[in-house]
Amino acid sequence: MTAPLTALSKVKPNDPCWCGSGLKFKRCHKPTTDRVGAGTLTPRRPVPDSIASPPWAATGQGSNRGESDVKSADVIDRMRRTGRLAGDVLAQVGAAVAPGVTTDELDALCHQITLDAGAYPSPLNYNGYKKSLCTSVNEVICHGIPDSRALRDGDIVNLDVTCFREGVNGDTNATFFVGSVDPESQRLVRVTRECLELAIAQVRPGQPINVIGRAIQDHAEGSGLGVVRSFIGHGIGETFHTDLAIPHYFDPRAVKKLVPGMVFTIEPMITVGDWRHRLWDDDWTASTVDNKRTAQFEHTLLVTDGGCDILTLRADGHWSGDGAPIPG
Repeated sequence: MTAPLTALSKVKPNDPCWCGSGLKFKRCHKPTTDRVGAGTLTPRRPVPDSIASPPWAATGQGSNRGESDVKSADVIDRMRRTGRLAGDVLAQVGAAVAPGVTTDELDALCHQITLDAGAYPSPLNYNGYKKSLCTSVNEVICHGIPDSRALRDGDIVNLDVTCFREGVNGDTNATFFVGSVDPESQRLVRVTRECLELAIAQVRPGQPINVIGRAIQDHAEGSGLGVVRSFIGHGIGETFHTDLAIPHYFDPRAVKKLVPGMVFTIEPMITVGDWRHRLWDDDWTASTVDNKRTAQFEHTLLVTDGGCDILTLRADGHWSGDGAPIPG
């Protein structure tokens, strides 16, 4: 169910809720100041020896960042297949999002679907990360760790999926609604998706990297929203994160030109309020300093002679989040 895009400030606490429940707004979808808290973690999920694993699966250390920005034809072919898998895994896990489902249950599903496809869940043990999925709820910007917290009606949750198969990684994420979501959050998610669409439209040979960030920043700030600066897109391939940096804001220093064969992620994080973050004691979870909501979408892109290819579309040619087809 979707709500009308009317300003929440126009709805009074004792008015009927916009969602049609028959309850008063204050008893239903009135935003609260409740913060997302850490729940209980389950043990690390095992991976069979039959699954080809990346180096960090054993060492717990991040991947070597020295990989070339421009990929060979063989690497690109493998990344197309693995990227498509990541898109399909994200869609399947996203379909399980519902009130009452715990983020740990989503992690278990992501883990099993990935293994069943003969792939390794890239986040698992990457720099010691304990889970196979990142689940970032409401004010959590990124790297939320799945735990015993149950999703609540009105939440939004970002699911960040990365798969390692055939020696390469595919990285994608989307923000999903949990039940009926307030109009402000709906607008946040819509604008965030639009930011990614506009950024993708800038990707073509000869363009400096900073046109990507300009497109995102112009649209987000023009919509009265903020752009997170502390976390950026990155090069990806046989390693999870390479040295190639893709800022989501305009950085005059990011003048490196895009060339065919480059592969990287674009993953804007957009906020309702302050774009700055605070890091939880777990050294992973980053949330907004004002505890206002944030959303994110991500794709892995390949620069081609005529523009770019999105490597993490689902097999049906769509992308995850609301089921709408990718433009163009």
